[in-house]
Amino acid sequence: MSLNLSWIDDFMVLASTGHFSRAAEERHMTQPAFSRRIRALEEWLGVELFDRSSQPARLTEAGLWFRKAAQDLQAHVARVPGEARAIAEASSQTLRFAATHALSFTFMPRWLRALEVHTNVGPVNLVSDVQQKCEALLQQHQVQFMLSHGHRQVQGPLDEAAFPSVVVGADQLLPVCAPRADGAPSHPLVSAQGTAVQLLAYSAESGLGRLLRELRGAALERLGVQPVFTAHLASVLRTMALDGRGVAWLPRMLVGDDLASGRLVVAGEPDWHLDLEIRLHRDRNALGAAGEAFWAAASAAAGAVGKA
Repeated sequence: MSLNLSWIDDFMVLASTGHFSRAAEERHMTQPAFSRRIRALEEWLGVELFDRSSQPARLTEAGLWFRKAAQDLQAHVARVPGEARAIAEASSQTLRFAATHALSFTFMPRWLRALEVHTNVGPVNLVSDVQQKCEALLQQHQVQFMLSHGHRQVQGPLDEAAFPSVVVGADQLLPVCAPRADGAPSHPLVSAQGTAVQLLAYSAESGLGRLLRELRGAALERLGVQPVFTAHLASVLRTMALDGRGVAWLPRMLVGDDLASGRLVVAGEPDWHLDLEIRLHRDRNALGAAGEAFWAAASAAAGAVGKA
């Protein structure tokens, strides 16, 4: 008979509660089925682990010893997936990125191209999503790097968890809207009595929305804006702004051509403009040779730009 690892979990629950019925309920099975699994574990070990003559059931001497062994085994099993990924990553040339939608098709392509001067950028696997999900992917070690907008005054979850980061670029978040026939903003950021500014807003999952709320939320409340449309993608808000539906805070990298052509105009004074950083966060664990080489090159390039 072979060891079933789930028996270890059964044992630890029963060792904690001392009651077969309660432990069976926690393990989502009937008490007879649970008891058979504990008996099977004891048969595999060749010893009794519980004194069933007392209520609650108590661990025997062998049970006390096995509880420590079971804890060590559980800890080792929990480490196995991460260790397996680390071994695979050590020899892998593929770089795994998460990036917010806006940066994945505006900043990232030319940034990678510039880095190829300094290092060999091999195959890249990119997940493009909202910032909240990108942060989760890095925290779960499913990607090695994450690219997103940030601001020195706003701490995000990755900063609070001490994930290393480097500033690799700059951008601006600008309030923009469609122009009127005379070229003036159709939705200017001025408080007109009885008229609320129509806001194209970001959803809670949006990193740009988080920055806007933290840095200008109070000012927007005083202005009396009225959200008329909400989405988590800057590209969707850009489309609505082009259609004249309201004012949206959008990255200059995304709307630079629209501003140059006059399809969009800036709707507010410089006080409403937000200077942003573009940050590269990395996993705290070892990245493998290719990942560490890329991180070194990205950090060196960012340092050179900062000194220029």
